[in-house]
Amino acid sequence: MNRAESRYFSTAARMDEALIQCLEKKDFAYITVKEICEKAGVNRSTFYLHYETIADLLDECVAYINRKCFQRYSSELADVEKRLASGRLEDLIFISPEYLRPYFEFVRENRRLFRVALSRPASLRTESTFQRLFTEIFSPVLDRFHLAQRDRPYLILFYIGGLMAIVKEWIEQDCADPMERIIDLCVRCVIPGAQGKGIADAEGSFSGEGKGS
Repeated sequence: MNRAESRYFSTAARMDEALIQCLEKKDFAYITVKEICEKAGVNRSTFYLHYETIADLLDECVAYINRKCFQRYSSELADVEKRLASGRLEDLIFISPEYLRPYFEFVRENRRLFRVALSRPASLRTESTFQRLFTEIFSPVLDRFHLAQRDRPYLILFYIGGLMAIVKEWIEQDCADPMERIIDLCVRCVIPGAQGKGIADAEGSFSGEGKGS
């Protein structure tokens, strides 16, 4: 990245942070470009160089905080790779408090921004946000379970869609329910099947259809 690009992204990051700060004090509909520029230390022409509207800034801001969220997982990825290669199948269930807690903490911290984004579903960009997890974790896990390639998109959508539905409901309730209760609910939605036939018969029931599919 050259110096001009660095300045561009640094300015964009300041405006992302400025929008987050504004959302802590007022509803999205009442936030002005002037307020954002004042908090970011930029002028209006700089704002319009980056965005056409505040809604465009919102879209970028959601992507920005999602990147910050997944930075919390970066230190765990090396350990995950080892587990994927040689771990027991029952240890490859990543819907667990260990992995869910950092994400739910981040959601709670940024619930105002996420609540606004819920009114603009495209802003959440769920598929692109989780693309790294699909590539580095979910796909290798499904390899270990020998799940058919043609079935994988449906399975991933089922789990991610279900978890995101819980997250959205929690945000809409202003994260009033205790975080640990919500995490436990997510785990209980997944683990019963995983602990039963899904894990026990993984190499049997999945393998017949999955290999070479």
